[in-house]
Amino acid sequence: MVRDYSAFLPGSTPARREPTALERLGWGPTFASQIDTDALTATPPVRVVAVHRSGLQVAGDGIEETIPPGPEATVGDWLLLDRARPRSSRVLERKSLIKRRAPGTGREVQLIAANIDTVFVVTSCNADFNVARLERYVALAFEAGVAPVIVLTKADLAEDTEPYVEEARKVSDRVPVVALDARGDEPAAALVGWCKPGRTVAFVGSSGVGKSTLTNALLGNQAIATRGIREDDAKGRHTTTRRELHTAPGGCLVLDTPGMRELQLTDAASGIADVFEDIEALAENCRFTDCQHETEPGCAVLAAIEDGSLDPARLARWRKLQAEDAFNSASLAERREKDRAFGKLVRSAVTAKLDRKR
Repeated sequence: MVRDYSAFLPGSTPARREPTALERLGWGPTFASQIDTDALTATPPVRVVAVHRSGLQVAGDGIEETIPPGPEATVGDWLLLDRARPRSSRVLERKSLIKRRAPGTGREVQLIAANIDTVFVVTSCNADFNVARLERYVALAFEAGVAPVIVLTKADLAEDTEPYVEEARKVSDRVPVVALDARGDEPAAALVGWCKPGRTVAFVGSSGVGKSTLTNALLGNQAIATRGIREDDAKGRHTTTRRELHTAPGGCLVLDTPGMRELQLTDAASGIADVFEDIEALAENCRFTDCQHETEPGCAVLAAIEDGSLDPARLARWRKLQAEDAFNSASLAERREKDRAFGKLVRSAVTAKLDRKR
């Protein structure tokens, strides 16, 4: 059956109508502008809705299947499905990409999610609350090109949520903060402004902060299992084990993610600068352009600490994230260069072997 994809192409302004199957999956002009009608028919677009060890689970217009691993894709990506050679399916250019340095001693980059519109950075109004962790997640979102929102859960269990809200607001003036009870109807009402039809949102944060509970609240069911926290330290237990897109009744796509015990930033310099734009602005007024904000005369950053307008702890956290990102980025660049050199060596050896056989 030949499908009519004309409504998905740039310049198409149809009258008021029901969203198509692809639009319900988040399809829009960003992706439509990258292809033409012939390509759409020959290689139908599908979205990666889950990643398994056995392959990528994809969905499209009348398509729901799992294809073998091959395309370098993550959940949320759009592919042009090559039926004959699914491993060669083309990944469309992303409008956003959340990534981190993979856990462990390796230097690989782990792709977390693609084409997310809003990321809800979730933490609890209890002992798990940590400003440094929030700054880290928000920097990750800014670098990815995703709008972050801080969501404070377990508000019903806190004697006073205002101290948590005030601390969360200090992370960035550009990030809204919402405090709520993750259960019941409150999340759907509080987050409705970001959960529009065809939009894709993601919940990120530590284990036990309520990400799966929030996802269930938006889905209107208990599709995702949840578990309680440890009472002694408010730490959570892993419930979600994979990243998977779910469709909410209102048409929003919701991504629940496993809790991340280790979130190492890499290639995130601009995201860090966005979170700490107050310090960046101060640094522009330092006497020396290469000021390290340690003992230099005329340092505007040190002056702000002296007059109390800048918290020394915030400066320390900025330094830590900058150093971490610089180290990880340099390590990855070094590895890429070694990989390129090794590939060149292999190609030269193969060419020399072929030449000897002639």
